[in-house]
Amino acid sequence: MSSNPLFRDPSQETWRLFRIMAEFVDGFEVMSRVGQAISIFGSARAKPETAHYQNAEKLAAKLVDCGFGIITGGGPGIMEAANKGAAAANGTSVGLNIALPHEQDSNPFQNISLEFHYFFVRKVMFVKYCVGMVCFPGGYGTLDEFFESMTLIQTGKSPTYPVVLFDSKFWNPLRNFMTDTLLEKYETISPGDVDLFLVTDDLEEASNHLRCCYERQREAMVHDSLEKQIGLPAEHRISGEGTRFGKPVKRVGGGANRMPLE
Repeated sequence: MSSNPLFRDPSQETWRLFRIMAEFVDGFEVMSRVGQAISIFGSARAKPETAHYQNAEKLAAKLVDCGFGIITGGGPGIMEAANKGAAAANGTSVGLNIALPHEQDSNPFQNISLEFHYFFVRKVMFVKYCVGMVCFPGGYGTLDEFFESMTLIQTGKSPTYPVVLFDSKFWNPLRNFMTDTLLEKYETISPGDVDLFLVTDDLEEASNHLRCCYERQREAMVHDSLEKQIGLPAEHRISGEGTRFGKPVKRVGGGANRMPLE
């Protein structure tokens, strides 16, 4: 075996598939029993005395009162606040924890807890089992989840669900960048793409938006299920991982280009 630390043993790569499969199986089995839930993201560095932490705690409790469970990444900061608010309101409080090189303590307010090795498996659970999303101020992880959702919704790969960005001072510069640079200057997004999310500073507006959108979602899901019985096009059907199947790729030039095998 090579002494190169980047060398990957093909036999180990094959067995890695079973670890990935195991995480999906565990996640699907547990999360399928959660019911309608809202995923809440935000900085792990937010302290209990900050407004962001306290608002996340209050919003989670409000959402439980609306009949939702709460899903977070299971760590400290905003994740802890949301789990704490959900647990205090006697609601479902899910923590999807991740094993990191630098140890991250799980918060003690989870009544359903899972641990993941792979970020991409964990991200599927966030999106597949939520009916809405809230992003508080955060770092790369929060932005990653936000843009992951925007991509799925924008491309139609995922059914549309409400996304709330809480704290206009934090999020409006990003929205302005998307409008001024992406939309108007470079034309890399469409006009409707900046309307796929709500920026707000109001807890009532956030919870009402999520509740009202979910009620419309339920009506749409009933409509879709009836359409399936009379032949909904295959590309619009929802796959097992919670995304639409979509249309097959159109090949240009007579077929796929493949690297020659050595």
